[in-house]
Amino acid sequence: MEVLEAIRQRREVTQFLDARVEPAVLRAVVEAGYRAPTGNHLISRELIVIQDRGILTRLTQTTPYMPWLAGAAAGIVVTGRPDVSKYWVQDGSIACAFMWLVAVEQGLGMAFGAVYHAQDAEESARREGYAREVLHLPDDRRVLAILGVGRPAAWPEGKPPHAKEQVIFLDRFGQPWQE
Repeated sequence: MEVLEAIRQRREVTQFLDARVEPAVLRAVVEAGYRAPTGNHLISRELIVIQDRGILTRLTQTTPYMPWLAGAAAGIVVTGRPDVSKYWVQDGSIACAFMWLVAVEQGLGMAFGAVYHAQDAEESARREGYAREVLHLPDDRRVLAILGVGRPAAWPEGKPPHAKEQVIFLDRFGQPWQE
């Protein structure tokens, strides 16, 4: 599958089949996150692969919006190191996107559970603190997100993209870009 086709097919899948993901397929997804670029090539993000059902179930309590994690074949927790790089959020986000595209390429579904909350420090601290306790994370790590991955029970319908003229400009803001 071409990258652009994976981008077009990408959906958030929150309902998974009770089916395992082959180790080689999960390794390919994780490798995409591992190989994602980071600012100044610093190790500013880390990946924790969760396959233990008990841990997945406990992590559903990180936010009220992640009940789907209990049904995923695996979870991938993306942590950040603000002590290493001020770009930890960007670096972790790029890793998430790369993993999502490889998941689509491999016929898997993925869901994104935001843990870090940029606009609510108290909520972010609560979410991250809970995940930190479950995963025994050191205090210098931040928790950006938890991804759920598995065989999709259904592939959601796509949402229409926004009009290009609302998003893409040429040379200056407001100048339409013609394809």
